[in-house]
Amino acid sequence: MNTFHLAIKVKNIESTYQFYHKILGCKKGRSTERWIDFDFFGHQLSAHVSQAIPPLDYCGLVDEVAVPIPHFGCILSGEEFEQVAANLTANNIEFIVKPQIRFSGKASEQKTMFVTDFSDNALEFKMFKNPEYIFS
Repeated sequence: MNTFHLAIKVKNIESTYQFYHKILGCKKGRSTERWIDFDFFGHQLSAHVSQAIPPLDYCGLVDEVAVPIPHFGCILSGEEFEQVAANLTANNIEFIVKPQIRFSGKASEQKTMFVTDFSDNALEFKMFKNPEYIFS
C-alpha cells in the first residue's frame, strides 16, 4: 500500500502536538514554528498554522448519521481502534459520533467514531469487521 500525505490547517503547533502526539500517540516528525509533521498511523500528516480554518459542515449522511465534511482519518485494526477510543475518552475528547457499529450485519460492518482535533479538523476512525469489504 502507498503512503498518503495530507496537509491540514491548525490553530497552533502546541495544541496540535498535544492532540496528535500525546493523545493519539502519533510520532512527531519534522517541524518549524509554522508547521509540524506526524506519522499518522503510517501516513504523513502535515499540520500548518492558519488563521483561516473553515467551519465544519454536517452535510454527510451515512447510515442515518450526520457526519462532518470534510473529514479524514484512518482504518485501524480492532486493537488500535479500541486503544484510540480509550485515549480519546481518557483525555475527555468529545465525540461527534461516539464509537458505534455501522452497517450492522452487512459484509461492510464497521466500527466508527468521529472527533475533532483542537483546531476543529474532523477525524473519523474505522475498523472493518471484514477488511476485504473496505471498497465494496
